[in-house]
Amino acid sequence: MKRDMDMVRELLLRIEELHLPAGTAAFLSVTEEPLALPGDDRDSIAYHMRLLMDAGFIDSTKTQGADSFGLRGLSWRGHEFLDTIRDPEIWRQTKEAATKAGGFTVDLLVDLAKGLIKTQIEKYTGVKL
Repeated sequence: MKRDMDMVRELLLRIEELHLPAGTAAFLSVTEEPLALPGDDRDSIAYHMRLLMDAGFIDSTKTQGADSFGLRGLSWRGHEFLDTIRDPEIWRQTKEAATKAGGFTVDLLVDLAKGLIKTQIEKYTGVKL
């Protein structure tokens, strides 16, 4: 299965909205909301949840089989990544530039998105970063 960065972004946004109390975890199924929405592919969600765990983007306790993940929320790294690609226009521009370049890594996506955000800040504030 190929990594789908749109799915990665979407899952991070969904997990961020969980509002779990500190110190608690919730077991969430890849077949139900909030992880899955109508039309989502269960296998793709499970695959990308494992990628998010491997990348250290989510604070996960453990899995229950292939379909259920114990989540505490996003990790610091997950918040940082999501904050760089949260804005839909920044995300669109980031993906477009990465596609034109012919490839990317997560770190390069972050750097590219940060560069676009810095350009916006400079445009709106006049402050050079």
